[in-house]
Amino acid sequence: MDIIWLGHGSFRIEMADQVLLIDPWLTGNPMLDDTQHGAATEGATHILITHGHFDHTADVVTLAKSLSVPVVGIYELMSHFEEADGLTTIGYNMGGTVHLGDVAVSLVPALHSSTLSSAPTISAGREAGFILKAEGHTLYLSGDTGIMADMDWIGDYYKPDIGILSAGGHFTMDMAGAAYAAKRYFDFKTVIPCHYRTFDLLEQSAQVLIDGLPGVNVIEPQVMQPISL
Repeated sequence: MDIIWLGHGSFRIEMADQVLLIDPWLTGNPMLDDTQHGAATEGATHILITHGHFDHTADVVTLAKSLSVPVVGIYELMSHFEEADGLTTIGYNMGGTVHLGDVAVSLVPALHSSTLSSAPTISAGREAGFILKAEGHTLYLSGDTGIMADMDWIGDYYKPDIGILSAGGHFTMDMAGAAYAAKRYFDFKTVIPCHYRTFDLLEQSAQVLIDGLPGVNVIEPQVMQPISL
């Protein structure tokens, strides 16, 4: 499995027989150079969307059409993309699991908000995270979230060994909060922070997370550099 950070909350995950784009924000993403867009998206099989905010959905319509791939996520948001933009979607809801080739993808709660930027603003269902299972690993993608009690049962039921956690603060957990959540609710072997370093408003270093999780392999991702697990 290769986990490739595209900056901010965006990832390319090459897992089993799938290439999954998670919240792929390309246009206007200050961390991803325009020349890297092709390599970031080449060969994608599905696009997974956690919620409706622009920094997670700005490129979904263009990418889904150019790549001819389905978009996967919460039912209401997928219904919008299908009806308004003619996309092929897989819409489901909390606790549901869909199988994308050899990867099982479960939808789990997050604690945030979810709207589409338009006039007027459109509700995009509710915010979510994902559990990915394949290759003997269980990966928890928190999506944009604060600390929440639901992490207790998510950790206990799915038992993820890898966590990709939003940790930039202001809009999500900060590094201290992510360390607290990881330590209290999960038994991760590997943690990868995201949704940080993009703007001055967000945290710029994961050192607090590293210091808060002794014995856990905390990896600060670098844009377009694969993390092989």
